Amino acid sequence: MTNYRFDNRFIRDLPGDQESENQPRQVWGALWSPVMPALPPAPKLIAFSSEACAALGIDENELKQSHWLQALSGGDLIHGMQPYATNYGGHQFGQWAGQLGDGRAIGLGELLYQNQRWELQLKGAGGTPYSRRGDGKAVLRSSIREFLCSEAMFHLGVPTTRALSLVLTGEQVWRDMFYDGHPKQEPGAIVCRVSPSFTRFGHFQLPAMRGELDLLNRLINFTIERDFPHLQSLPTDQQRAAWFHEVCSTTATLMVEWMRVGFVHGVMNTDNMSILGLTIDYGPYGWIDNFDLYWTPNTTDAEGLRYCFGRQPAIARWNLHRFAEALGTVMTDHEILTAGLSRFDEVFAEKMGQMLAAKLGFSQWHDDDSLLVDRLFELMTKAEVDMTIFYRRLADIDLKNPHLSVLADAFYSESLYQQYLPEFEAWLNEYSERASTESVDAHLRKEKMNQVNPCYVLRNYLSQQVIDAAEQGNYQPISDLLEVMRHPYQEQAGKEQFAQKRPDWAKRKAGCSMLSCSS
Repeated sequence: MTNYRFDNRFIRDLPGDQESENQPRQVWGALWSPVMPALPPAPKLIAFSSEACAALGIDENELKQSHWLQALSGGDLIHGMQPYATNYGGHQFGQWAGQLGDGRAIGLGELLYQNQRWELQLKGAGGTPYSRRGDGKAVLRSSIREFLCSEAMFHLGVPTTRALSLVLTGEQVWRDMFYDGHPKQEPGAIVCRVSPSFTRFGHFQLPAMRGELDLLNRLINFTIERDFPHLQSLPTDQQRAAWFHEVCSTTATLMVEWMRVGFVHGVMNTDNMSILGLTIDYGPYGWIDNFDLYWTPNTTDAEGLRYCFGRQPAIARWNLHRFAEALGTVMTDHEILTAGLSRFDEVFAEKMGQMLAAKLGFSQWHDDDSLLVDRLFELMTKAEVDMTIFYRRLADIDLKNPHLSVLADAFYSESLYQQYLPEFEAWLNEYSERASTESVDAHLRKEKMNQVNPCYVLRNYLSQQVIDAAEQGNYQPISDLLEVMRHPYQEQAGKEQFAQKRPDWAKRKAGCSMLSCSS
């Protein structure tokens, strides 16, 4: 067996819980609690990521052996692992929720490989002091979704936490998927999540709200030293300013990437915001099928639409504001924080323009292009046009002789296609005229557009088909779908079914369009 090097700085350098009782409770003066995963009755590895294995320096054959299987299911530990759960708070749906913490996640340790630090974390391995009324377990459907989406986002080029493995625990777990009083037993499962850091905005908020300012200062200093070492060369009084500005910049970049691929997180609470600007916590997420800035996959948010597609950038800024308020309890120069929020605005505006220009095949963004995009968004919404297919097909338009028929596959309704045909043709002519001002030949234009407009995204109905098969004992579709998502920008022969519009049967089917926070 390979010797793995663990350097568990989070629990070594930061104050831990002095109580050992693993029962839901308020934990004060500590950023983590020691906790052991629950022992699974019959663990079985059903999927893993080759790319994550390579990043961690884990041989795939070793991953399949009993010592790693036991570690990834919570049954045993590999030398150097020290299990723990972290303590944080957060704003949920705009309201301060107090202590939250890792209620369904247990860290195994920090693995070092090729000068990179990776935190390994089991999701669904049992209760912690932060589990509140939950059991800390996870079910197969939600675990499949998290496993696949973590890796799909990585291959799309979107900043994200990763997923190493998906393990069945061999037990049945009670879940009420829609919180409607109809629970049922489902197969239990565990995902091993991987990230350079799982630190969230909420880690800083909780000690700030409690007045534990010494604890907050220690966490800030630790985070800069461990996760932002490039800032260590700056004078001490400049490090925190540079750090906050960087968090604002990477968060803005993340929002642009979500909007580029049509991803909707579904539950952008401050405790689900990564300090590294990564997509974290894949719960009721979804991809835009027919374009709609007000669409949300989260049934809990169906009325308020707080976390809908088009509001994600504004919510990210709101969350950064709450993060800034926490930092403001120990930073006397609040102008630094105000400047950081302005930095978010600047980076988002600049990169959003660059992204939209790239999706449309323009070399750069012009101010007048906003009118063209606004009109496109309006038409796509009214005519129920598939976002992914539309942008992909747009690269095939002959700019000298544009025909809307090239884009016909992107329309969900023939009647709406006919209804909005004149308006779309007018837009297409205007677009073609603007695109023709670019000095790029048609082949290169298509090549560049196809590098930012994916052919394949992890549509909810695709995930649900895989879940349905897995719940019947067929796990091969998990790996098959992951293989397609490994190359999202390349058209793959024989995989055309993975690039199709959402079928009619999936429009209202649970798991395809309607998801809860337990999904």
